[in-house]
Amino acid sequence: MFKPKNYDNVSTGSFVPAEVGGHRMTIKKVEERKNRNGGDMIVVAFDFDHTDKQPEYFKKMFMDDVRPEKKWPINGTNYVNVLDTKNECSRNFKTFCTAVEDSNPGFRINWDAKDFGLQFKGLKVGGVFGLVENEYNGRVTMRSQLRWFCNYDRADSMRIPTEKLLNKPTVANTQPSASAVVDDDDVPF
Repeated sequence: MFKPKNYDNVSTGSFVPAEVGGHRMTIKKVEERKNRNGGDMIVVAFDFDHTDKQPEYFKKMFMDDVRPEKKWPINGTNYVNVLDTKNECSRNFKTFCTAVEDSNPGFRINWDAKDFGLQFKGLKVGGVFGLVENEYNGRVTMRSQLRWFCNYDRADSMRIPTEKLLNKPTVANTQPSASAVVDDDDVPF
């Protein structure tokens, strides 16, 4: 056997998950897009600030990515619908905007900006991470994910959110009741 090219430089994958709780973050990029239904959304790429307990966490993941076409880590990206199911401002969008304005004294969103997302690059914002149950290819895992944005200065004191579990119907409960509330605020599409 021959020694593969770049063998000595490849990471062994000692993965450390993002800690649950509050994090101080820096916005890397905000981009306007359309969701799967054609509605407006923003895609927020962020990293943990250099003053955070896990500084530049997502940048390190990106730099360790050995794929030819690197992508910013999915956990360092948040998809925020602008409108809710009633075509009004979504709670998640308002929370993001308010958190950014509150975290950056003197900053106010310029709604007339030619490139709406550009004004957010480099700004501070807080984020609260919690455990979320995910299913992929039939495998269920728990993953630390951004649950909501918050004020940068208050991020360290934010409570750890309760675990968000998949809603798996049981045999006796396969149909939602008429009074069931469907919460689409966390769904990016």
